[in-house]
Amino acid sequence: MPVCKSTTYDFSKSDNVESNTKYLGDASKADWSSSGEPAPYEDSLLLTMSQGTVGTLLASTHYVWYGKVGARMKTSAGAGVVTAFILLSDTKDEIDFEFVGTDLLTAQSNFYSLGITNYDNGKNLTISSDSMANYHDYEIDWTPDQLTWSIDGKVLRTLKKSDTYNETSSRYSYPQSPARVQLSLWPAGLPSNPKGTIEWAGGEIAWDSPYMTNGYYYSQFDSVTIDCYDAPSDAQVKGSKSYKLTNKDASESDFAITDDPTVLGSFLATGLEMDEGKEEAAAASASSSGKASKTANTVPGMTGAGNGVDNHAGDTTASASQAQQSAATGSGSGSGSAASGFVQGGSSGASNMQPETVLSGSLFAVVIAIIGLCIL
Repeated sequence: MPVCKSTTYDFSKSDNVESNTKYLGDASKADWSSSGEPAPYEDSLLLTMSQGTVGTLLASTHYVWYGKVGARMKTSAGAGVVTAFILLSDTKDEIDFEFVGTDLLTAQSNFYSLGITNYDNGKNLTISSDSMANYHDYEIDWTPDQLTWSIDGKVLRTLKKSDTYNETSSRYSYPQSPARVQLSLWPAGLPSNPKGTIEWAGGEIAWDSPYMTNGYYYSQFDSVTIDCYDAPSDAQVKGSKSYKLTNKDASESDFAITDDPTVLGSFLATGLEMDEGKEEAAAASASSSGKASKTANTVPGMTGAGNGVDNHAGDTTASASQAQQSAATGSGSGSGSAASGFVQGGSSGASNMQPETVLSGSLFAVVIAIIGLCIL
């Protein structure tokens, strides 16, 4: 992938978003990959969620390895409806802003390391006015030593890496691996979700809610700003184009900056087998050239929706972001396998959508896999 640009995405154009049914790790083709059907609206972008769908997800095609990331946005509203602005790595480090639709004056901040659940990590932050009716600026400032969450320019939470040391694992439980920016709207209040998730989301979702417009819930994003910081001092610098995980421990020092490619040959490929299925995909493309598409239009988010069975069914108090991350990154699929598409809230149904698989699969399978670069 090309190096990360410190820039502002104003969402006034839709041509910088590419469906994840097409995205194969070539960040020069789009700034964002999507599941569902994000809708341009008055120089902004709506993330929509209709009945029978699992909402909409946007994920940046470049990775950020420390930086300042901000989103100017309006949330959705209603019981069971969750809007999210997060950073999520392929090794399940995570930094969250989450918004439950029944509390429009609160932003929930959270963080995870390697996807390990710790219910003491969350903290509620107060928003000065209705988060659906008004635009607010939400910002995550992430450095190797400290993490802050800000709203409208005011720092409301600070986390120091030094305060996260875990004696048992002899490791800092601090997000420290390159991550993608993710924006999403999803139905945490589906009746099929775990009881704890539904309660956290304010109850079961209603598909006849007054918060729905034109048949769907929506959140609205005006812009996203990304300022990339220098790589940490212990980074293994061997190039300038991509990040590479060199050790399954996935600590900060286990990542290298290389010139290795990141574009996959097909949806069967992985970071370990970059050209898997490339010849077959090329042959299939050639044989279908000139033929009219028979793909029917769908309502936003319908493709790949599945049946809404939660991936964390055994965890009745799992946070929504954990269900989201499992679905959005295809976690749980084996090396070289193709996971189902965007299924926030969970899905075990079949899907014709394939996720980006540059670093999918088990942690042992990604020791030499490649992800995108973000530097100044």
